[in-house]
Amino acid sequence: MTTDHVRDFTRPSNHLLTRPRAHPPYPPGEPTRSGTRDRIEIRRGLGGHAAGQGWEGSSPWSFGSPHGWKVPRVRSTSIRYAALSVAALAAVGIAACSPPPSSTSTSTTAAGGGVNAAKATSLADFGGMDGLVAAAKKEGALNVIALPPDWANYGEAIKGFTAKYGIPITSDQPDGSSADEISTAQRLKGQSKAPDVFDLGSAVAMANTGMFAPYQVATWKDIPDNAKDPKGVWVYDYAGYMSVGYDSAKVPAPTALADLLKAEYKGKVALNGDPTKAGAAFAGVQMVSIGQGGTAADIAKGVDFFKSLKDAGNFLPLDPNEASVLSGQTPVVIDWAYNNAPLAKKLPTWKTWIPDNAVLAGYYIQAINVDAPHPAAARLWQEYLYSDEGQNIWLKGAAFPVRYDAMKAAGKIDAAAQAALPAVNGKVVIPTTADNDAAKAYLAANWTKAVG
Repeated sequence: MTTDHVRDFTRPSNHLLTRPRAHPPYPPGEPTRSGTRDRIEIRRGLGGHAAGQGWEGSSPWSFGSPHGWKVPRVRSTSIRYAALSVAALAAVGIAACSPPPSSTSTSTTAAGGGVNAAKATSLADFGGMDGLVAAAKKEGALNVIALPPDWANYGEAIKGFTAKYGIPITSDQPDGSSADEISTAQRLKGQSKAPDVFDLGSAVAMANTGMFAPYQVATWKDIPDNAKDPKGVWVYDYAGYMSVGYDSAKVPAPTALADLLKAEYKGKVALNGDPTKAGAAFAGVQMVSIGQGGTAADIAKGVDFFKSLKDAGNFLPLDPNEASVLSGQTPVVIDWAYNNAPLAKKLPTWKTWIPDNAVLAGYYIQAINVDAPHPAAARLWQEYLYSDEGQNIWLKGAAFPVRYDAMKAAGKIDAAAQAALPAVNGKVVIPTTADNDAAKAYLAANWTKAVG
């Protein structure tokens, strides 16, 4: 098996890991998550690699097939939405980004037995799960931020957590970006309304690790070492592929990105956010660039493509969301597959297509706010998300959970959710930090004048 070094890729200048929602350390002005959550790690973005360590192949992270067989790294491999295994991420070396040291929490919230929940680094500090649950229930609340209900199935996760533990969740700025998450935590530090947890694109996450509290969930051993900070300061949560969603009742099925330039798509093609601000949009431009013969770093061809879309009258300059899709306002949407695919549940004619010659993928990051007003609830939320139940909730949202490989081996993967994943045929590209920085710089200088 071989891997090809790739310079081009999807994480916005701020590591796509910042979620296709608008990512902070990303191009200025990330888009919001509204409907698209700006999900590009500019907002939220792909999980990019450390500088100079991009990979290209059918399985950059020694991906395992959702069907149980291993996928060799060949130039072109047909797979059913390949699982984004993180086994090969060791080569990426994200942990070597030398993030700033974590700050010391000022919280004094105690949990059963006098344990300071804000200092707890595992269930052992609470005496086990029962102790953590009791401490979290005593706090009686959990604050999350920038989690659109239709983003990676977070709506079900939020409802499931409250139903299971009886702890109400306040979901702030569901359409916010990764950058919004950080700025809000800084602005509300010391207040009860501050966010307890984060879901960020890597770029933003890696630039703000001093705001995170270390914690290792009970399923820690299932998470590859290269997919987490050694102390649990940050941990990969889920990954996905960039895609083109379309209403098959309104437009013909595209078989090549160039099809979007045809008259049948006039006034119908939307990008999830502003690529200079939103992670999802940023990744979308990278995907198109790759498909047009460019790279994740050299995105000139991607920008030129969108200019051509605009000149043809096909580009729709508005942020798509579930409402715009269901109403028919945005018949074609370029966004993460885990945002596009679930829409078929409400719109049967909605299809999700991942271009064979432009397969872009990446991870997002979970972290606990070191100054969380509800530190026990924040840790219980992490336990829930990384449990079998939480991981399958993400899978049902067409996102690949970080424990996928371990759960697959143990027979704990939701078979129905796995079978519903969109098809992927081709080699997968994962951008490096250098790729994203180059793409970000090009976008800052050329996007507005080319597309507006």
